[in-house]
Amino acid sequence: MSRRDVKRQVLAILALENVEEVKRKISDFSPSAVISPLFSGLCSVSETTRHNAIVAFGVVVPTLADENMEAARVVMRRFLWTLNDESGGIGWGAPEAMAEIMASDTRIAKEYLHMLLSYMHGDGEELHQDGNYLELPMLQRGLLWGIARLCEAQKELMLANDVVSDLKGYLTSEDGVVRGLALWCLCLLGDATLRREVSHLQGDTTRFTVMKDGEATHLSTGKLIERYLSGAI
Repeated sequence: MSRRDVKRQVLAILALENVEEVKRKISDFSPSAVISPLFSGLCSVSETTRHNAIVAFGVVVPTLADENMEAARVVMRRFLWTLNDESGGIGWGAPEAMAEIMASDTRIAKEYLHMLLSYMHGDGEELHQDGNYLELPMLQRGLLWGIARLCEAQKELMLANDVVSDLKGYLTSEDGVVRGLALWCLCLLGDATLRREVSHLQGDTTRFTVMKDGEATHLSTGKLIERYLSGAI
């Protein structure tokens, strides 16, 4: 089968509504054959296709790692490159796909989580710079979506990396969805140490959507803050 045929078939699969069917059908292909089409899927104008591409990366790359860990690392480095200013790209979908992969594979998470977290960090002192802070709110939304996915799937690892401190600054973002996603992450972690910092979100009417188990879940910052402050997390 030609690369063009593979790409056509993969994009058709990514357009399906049933995410379990997407994962099953993608698994029928050789992992190395579908990487490029999945990157194309991340750039689709279709929200369904983009989300399914993210989910599919979480299926394909861990399988690829079982066969050839270095090949899986190449994929992760490709995501990092798309988020690099020098790449000329923007990196849409990269934080989410990286997170989905790491949610499925602890081996990869242990190697690359620090890089994903670096996109939440500003530069430190000259000799200790380690930050790659993403300034665009739309990219921050994708980053926090990914952080939420990992808070759900790799909770202990995220707590061990003190992600709560990283989330604190996003609670005062000018972007309502960013604020809501940061709060959602805290709820997923079961962390109640930022009650004072989140109290200003009372009355926030922001609504946003996350994908959970392949289904769209509609959340309200107002409802989340009530849940957080009541301790029902």
